[in-house]
Amino acid sequence: MTAVRQDAWSPDDDLILAEVTLRHIREGSTQLGAFEEVGERIGRTSAACGFRWNSCVRKRYEEAIQIAKQQRQKRNYLKKQTVAATSQVSSLTAFDAEERTYKPDINALDEGLSVDAVIRFLRGWKTTYQDLSRQIKLFEKDVKEKDEELYRLRHENERLTKEVSSAKTDYHTVNDDYKTLIQIMDRARRLTVLSSEDEAKPRFKMDANGNLERIE
Repeated sequence: MTAVRQDAWSPDDDLILAEVTLRHIREGSTQLGAFEEVGERIGRTSAACGFRWNSCVRKRYEEAIQIAKQQRQKRNYLKKQTVAATSQVSSLTAFDAEERTYKPDINALDEGLSVDAVIRFLRGWKTTYQDLSRQIKLFEKDVKEKDEELYRLRHENERLTKEVSSAKTDYHTVNDDYKTLIQIMDRARRLTVLSSEDEAKPRFKMDANGNLERIE
């Protein structure tokens, strides 16, 4: 089993990724197949190769990508022309003039659509299916982790909400107690002032002759 690298991408890694991906584009293959091939060559996952291509390397090869796509279109056009020509040849040589039996042109068949081409096509689809299956598993794992994180955050939010509600209740209770204490202290202060004034104020009474005399 090939070890999966975790180190930083080097310029050589980027160059290999670009060369293989451009070749797959020219040949009409999928980029997933290119990422799989690059991953096997440099010891990285196809997902890591795809992320590196889309996030960094692709921007540096936009012009080369357009050229590769043009070459692919030209290649497909020539291939269609070749298939059409070989089909016409096959139709002309399909029947023997004497026996009227069908005789396919093996050489034309090889040129148009060979067994190797079919095998390569099926392998490409197999690689694409395997890569998509791996990506789906990664997405499912990521969704599961996100769900667990969301559940944890919701639970934490409920706990904090209860703590805030309890803190508000305690605050109101303490605030009410504080106001009551202030009122008691203010009332006691006023009573103390009134008592002091009463003690300092002189008192008088009237004697039998109608004179006021101070009461000690």
